[in-house]
Amino acid sequence: MFSQISSRLRLPVAIAVVVGATVAIAAPAQADGRAANGIEPQGSAQTEGRAATGARTQATTGAKAAQAPAKAAAAWAAGTRAYLVITTPGDTTAVRSAVTANGGTVFASYDAIGVVVAHSTSASFAATMRGVSGVQQVGATRTSDVPSDAYNPALPANPSQSTTTLNESNRWDMTQIKADQAWAVTTGSATVKVGILDTGVDDQHQDIAPNFNAADSVSCAYGKADTRAGAWRDVGTHGTHVAGTVAAAKNGKGVIGVAPGVKISSVRIAEPTSSLFFAENTICGFMWAGDHGFKVTNNSYYTDPWQFNCPDNVDQAAIIEGVRRAQAYAESKGSLQVAAAGNANYDLANKTTDSESPNDSTPVTRTITNACIDIPTELPGVVTVSAQANGGAKASYSNFGNGVIDVTAPGGDGATGVYSTLPGGKYGSKSGTSMASPHVAGVAALIASTNPAYTPADIRNALATQATDKACPSDSRCTGTTTKNGFFGEGQVDALKAVSGTTQPPTGTYFENLTDVTIRDKATVESAITVAGVTGNAPATLKVGVDIKHTYRGDLVLSLVAPDGTVYLLEDFPNSDSTDNVLKTYTVNASAETANGTWKLRVQDLANQDMGRVDAWNLTF
Repeated sequence: MFSQISSRLRLPVAIAVVVGATVAIAAPAQADGRAANGIEPQGSAQTEGRAATGARTQATTGAKAAQAPAKAAAAWAAGTRAYLVITTPGDTTAVRSAVTANGGTVFASYDAIGVVVAHSTSASFAATMRGVSGVQQVGATRTSDVPSDAYNPALPANPSQSTTTLNESNRWDMTQIKADQAWAVTTGSATVKVGILDTGVDDQHQDIAPNFNAADSVSCAYGKADTRAGAWRDVGTHGTHVAGTVAAAKNGKGVIGVAPGVKISSVRIAEPTSSLFFAENTICGFMWAGDHGFKVTNNSYYTDPWQFNCPDNVDQAAIIEGVRRAQAYAESKGSLQVAAAGNANYDLANKTTDSESPNDSTPVTRTITNACIDIPTELPGVVTVSAQANGGAKASYSNFGNGVIDVTAPGGDGATGVYSTLPGGKYGSKSGTSMASPHVAGVAALIASTNPAYTPADIRNALATQATDKACPSDSRCTGTTTKNGFFGEGQVDALKAVSGTTQPPTGTYFENLTDVTIRDKATVESAITVAGVTGNAPATLKVGVDIKHTYRGDLVLSLVAPDGTVYLLEDFPNSDSTDNVLKTYTVNASAETANGTWKLRVQDLANQDMGRVDAWNLTF
């Protein structure tokens, strides 16, 4: 389910859909991730809550999963249920043979983690398989039948696109986490891939297309990787909204994501019609993330059908173990998972009841304890994100819990939502922890961009240590300290610290130019900054921050031009330097120059073939 405000997706509010300059208010949005009231639903995608359902895409590496649509070894039959059969990681051949011999079929398998996704119409299948040698756990992943679509999945629609006349402008959520200031340092690296595990993504959207990575996109609905072109597209709106918050392009249109220079891949784990995210889908998604080099994944949903999975239930215990192994596999391959906390205003550190499960049939109220966990947000290694309103208070719907929440970020509340991309070239607002989580995923992507050698543990630690402390309000439910508590965890993420290691822009008077300037072959271009209000001369330690996107930077010569025309060489890159992009801060002794006036960054391209742009640059006096 989504972590929006609706109980599945983890998001809560109305959606303002914008096409060009026309604004229409849609019916109340189900909070990303939980209920339609805007509270993230657990178990389903916390995309507007988490995701409206819980499906994920299965990884192909280390797995013997056939790509969908499967040339079905067995036709779908009414009463087909899905199971996780768990064994020792390695060769699952014997267990797969046992599945077939005991009235089941193998739908997908992941040898690297010892998980087989089996289908069967036999009511005794799970009990029988639990008695097979080498089988450690078996659990049903649903309380409803597997849809017939699993055996011949239809491709999601490719929506017609509307163009927008809207220009990019600062938004409250981006300024609250200082993303707008971070862009002056870097917009992120195109070598960093972020996976959007959600309802899918509209890759044709004008603000998504420039950063979309189709080669590593997939559908994991039903638990098996479907790599057909377009299988990754949105079966709702949640995933596209989340993707825009992470990395909408800085292209002068619509909106800008937290990390507009990184690449995003869609891993659709929500199933069509139901929009649920079942365990096998999540497993597929995490395996895919690990095998395809995703540095970060965003997970704005909870794994359906159980809002909380309890280890004393044989089915739910298998779900916990299967998803845990897949997450651990992804992390071992270098991928950090970020997840929405949920939209039920629920204390995750003091669980007592669950009245929303199972959400694929008839929910019942059951007594639970803290041993029961929200997947994936409470799995080891996952960064759990609560939501804030405009101004920094805990969003009214956001789940909380001392020792559970890691960090917090803007998710919107009331009339003020998070504005982002919607399918078909549109834009709109949603609220939910589903909206908060992608802000953190974007900051994590910026950390990975500026620290390429960082492991998931390093990025997780940086998110925590760089976060701005948020003390508890006068609310007895918030326990802990100013530096770490149940509402805000380690604090509000800080995009500027993520890229510069400092809370504020560098000390001194700061000027920047964020306007893109195209760098063409064998051409010289300049970008200007007008300095005013600085007394006397420039310092002997003038800082010149440069963010240039350009393949093969050995083509480039960079210079700073003072107001009187004096040229200071910043760097003449060796012709053999095949590295892409320039993200550096240079120190110039400009003490002979009057500070006020027009300074220019001059970029010379001395060769053919490779082109790029000046993305941003700044001066600190």
